[in-house]
Amino acid sequence: MTPPHARPPEPRRSDRSPAANEAGTPAPATAQDAGTQRDSHATHGTSPEGSVLRLADFDYELPAELVAQEPAARREDARLLVLERAADRRTHTHVRDLANWLAPGDLVVVNDTRVRRARLTAVRGTGGRVEVLLVERLAGSASHWRALCRPAAKLRAGEVLHVLGGPAAVVPVERERAADGSLGLHWIVALKEADGRDPGDEEALIESVGALPLPPYVRREGGPRPADDERYQTVYAREVGAVAAPTAGLHLSHALLAALAERGVERAAVTLHVGPGTFRPIECDDVHSHVMHSERYHVPASTRDAIARTRSRGGRVVAVGTTVVRTLTAAHGPDGLPRVGSGATDVFITPGRRVEAVDALLTNFHLPRSTLLLLVAAMVGTSRTLDLYREAVCERYRFYSYGDAMLVLP
Repeated sequence: MTPPHARPPEPRRSDRSPAANEAGTPAPATAQDAGTQRDSHATHGTSPEGSVLRLADFDYELPAELVAQEPAARREDARLLVLERAADRRTHTHVRDLANWLAPGDLVVVNDTRVRRARLTAVRGTGGRVEVLLVERLAGSASHWRALCRPAAKLRAGEVLHVLGGPAAVVPVERERAADGSLGLHWIVALKEADGRDPGDEEALIESVGALPLPPYVRREGGPRPADDERYQTVYAREVGAVAAPTAGLHLSHALLAALAERGVERAAVTLHVGPGTFRPIECDDVHSHVMHSERYHVPASTRDAIARTRSRGGRVVAVGTTVVRTLTAAHGPDGLPRVGSGATDVFITPGRRVEAVDALLTNFHLPRSTLLLLVAAMVGTSRTLDLYREAVCERYRFYSYGDAMLVLP
């Protein structure tokens, strides 16, 4: 609904006829206990009418110059397209006005993951360069990581790759294989000190020799810059483990968070370590055939309590980013509150499934044919989502990680 409080200064609006509601009916409850269990809430890739979801229906045209290569001068200076779903009313404003769109008693839930400096540039004995992206540490295995290596085919198990920029080495151990026996995307690698010893403090070593893994569509000569060390992290980033930033949160500055608190908007956090699969487009025509990547998450008791308080007072749960939606959906319990604890989720939220864990969403503009675009379509409807994206293109919004944002309200 339209917020009954102060509006942003002179916003521009566009009123459209209400689009058909494509959110569908709730999926069967399949939430499992938290802890270390794995969530697998994949939908069946069908619309409420039972028709197959086709990949071509989630594409859009984007001029290359609208892919943001730099963040806004200040975090909150990014533009904001606000959608009030019930009225299908759109307003063009800025993120700095976010507090005007939220009400006292609302709750914003953020993802406090921190991006690891996981991109290493190494050199083989032959002199050839190898890019190594440390995706995740293997449980129960000292200094062993699942990694994306480029080029991957030329590597040999046991060879030593010397990391440029510091006293470290990477040793490929074995190439992962897919379920059908074919070679997978990842290598298992060992991270070593330059003299071959296991590192005493892996995170400190990675921090000293690695670089932030900016998204592949940020194409700058020379790669990441010193300013990215600050701007490609949220101001509340705490738990190291992501290889990509939860980008909606990049817009929130300390000043804006203070304005939300002064407005009476509460804040809570979850952790979901964003993996490289977040940038992987869907490649199968039948969307439900897509194999979703898995990511580790944690929901603290304080966040469950904050959501309970918000529900009891009639406030709205506002997810800052699709990663928060995925986390709260994976942990969603039969009482409407998230289960406390840690786990891994490969939840795939598509049109045809009602998103019940959150009421509103602050999000960036996502890649065509991506799982994130389908998540937004599950909340907004496919045709209306694509219409919003066309409007954003016409209004020259900036897209993707360093781009502008959209606020989806009930």
